[in-house]
Amino acid sequence: MEQPQLNIDFKNTTSVEGFDGGKLFGQAFIIRKVSKFMVGASEDQLIPIPVFYDLESKKIILDTLPPDLREEYKGVSIDV
Repeated sequence: MEQPQLNIDFKNTTSVEGFDGGKLFGQAFIIRKVSKFMVGASEDQLIPIPVFYDLESKKIILDTLPPDLREEYKGVSIDV
């Protein structure tokens, strides 16, 4: 199945800046553990959640976290 292409005029977007005005970001994963009882499996499961982070400060870009996790990761994230 092909993903739909968005017609975005990049002139109508704004740049995101990280720590100290940096404009480059890395992609990483935070990993959450879920109980085997919640997923009906024989073992606990690990769930990877993709996020972007600032290369300089190594802090997670807050808006890339699921809303339910933002408060928990507030100390290791930046709001850009």
